[in-house]
Amino acid sequence: MFKNIPKVDRILEWPAVKAVIPLYPRPVIIEAVRSVLDSLRDEIREGELSGESLEERAIAERIIGKLRLSAASSLKRVINGTGVVIHTNLGRSLLPETVRGKLLDAAFSYTNLEFDVGSGERGSRYSHVEPIICKLTGAEAALVVNNNAAAVLLALSALARGKEVVVSRGELVEIGGSFRIPDVMRQSGAILKEVGATNRTHPSDYRGAIGPDTGMLLKVHPSNFAIVGFTSELTAAELVQIGRESGIPVMADMGSGNLFDLAASGIPGEPMVQDFVKAGVDLVTFSGDKLLGGPQAGIIVGKRSLLDILKKHPLLRALRIDKLTLAALEETLRLYLDERQVRQHVPTIRMLLQSTETLAARGRKAVRVMRRALPGMANFSLVDGLSQAGGGSLPLLELPTKLLSISLIGISPARLEQYLRNYSVPILGRVRQDTFFLDLRTVLDPDIPVIVSALLDIASQAKQ
Repeated sequence: MFKNIPKVDRILEWPAVKAVIPLYPRPVIIEAVRSVLDSLRDEIREGELSGESLEERAIAERIIGKLRLSAASSLKRVINGTGVVIHTNLGRSLLPETVRGKLLDAAFSYTNLEFDVGSGERGSRYSHVEPIICKLTGAEAALVVNNNAAAVLLALSALARGKEVVVSRGELVEIGGSFRIPDVMRQSGAILKEVGATNRTHPSDYRGAIGPDTGMLLKVHPSNFAIVGFTSELTAAELVQIGRESGIPVMADMGSGNLFDLAASGIPGEPMVQDFVKAGVDLVTFSGDKLLGGPQAGIIVGKRSLLDILKKHPLLRALRIDKLTLAALEETLRLYLDERQVRQHVPTIRMLLQSTETLAARGRKAVRVMRRALPGMANFSLVDGLSQAGGGSLPLLELPTKLLSISLIGISPARLEQYLRNYSVPILGRVRQDTFFLDLRTVLDPDIPVIVSALLDIASQAKQ
């Protein structure tokens, strides 16, 4: 069959290929042709190639498909049907729609990023968000860097380099991407001093660890796991009391950074940043793109005297945020001035608080649309399921949800999952018990027409 593989020059004369030549650089076209031919040779060696695959139409389709793929943006929109609200692999939190206009202005116009319009002199980029962060949290001062790991690194580098930082063994967490608190601490130049046991730490453990080389007491919120059973840990207030007794600053790494009272809405288990500030914690760090529902950022709040040190540290320039992050963060934070605005406009909070009744109503509407679009080609139904918060937040939380079961006649669930995952707008769901599901908690209303188009495409291909 090798002799039936056409030459590159011949392929370039095929009408279907010639039609797309003006659309792509010649080196890109040549590379696509050779890549397809190499794939054909590999398939022949492995005995997986049929005679139809060597026809002009089939080869041309593969080449054109590869060209389209090469021209497509690598970073693209994805439909999240997994039910994981803060999906780290899918970009974590969605920004509020109210942010869109502000982002466009910041991206395509000059801004007063570091210019004080009132005085006509140079200003600080952090002044755009510091006042509102302080208002929301009750802190004396605030600072924003590019993520929470950076916030922890900056604080430790500025305040505890060469000194011991006391941490409970039960709080030595590993966050996504295998980044661990001990690794961040080592990079900062601070010296880790573990106290207590994995499941129980007492005030006496901290007091016994404090010495002349102690630079900080650190409390880390174990966002992505939970220790249950025979456990004991210090509250923020207890740790603050120990810190004040010894004159040692207390810092809390809160991870997800919750500014909204989820417990009042029936989702307990996630402490609020405001409570840690009120308890007297000297520095609190948290993420902007998890429960806060904003852009990727690391927010530091606390005592002005300590924040002033951080603001002067040379590492800050390497960790600073850009104008787009500032624009998105400021607009997201403004929503938090009104609880009703948070519920309505912050997608992360809205998704977490969606009732099963709301999800069922949305599901019934989606089923009606899909049945009309694919009569006799597919089966749809709604079943009960469970969603997760994700993003290292609320690890024990399981939210009752509604799953949309989809089956196309003649298409296996595994093939359906693979096709949807590789669609022009990737559609991600779950395959459970030989059935494909989309969790409606994380599927947006504008996603439904795209899902319908994808199902129509695969159904039409199955008929051929």
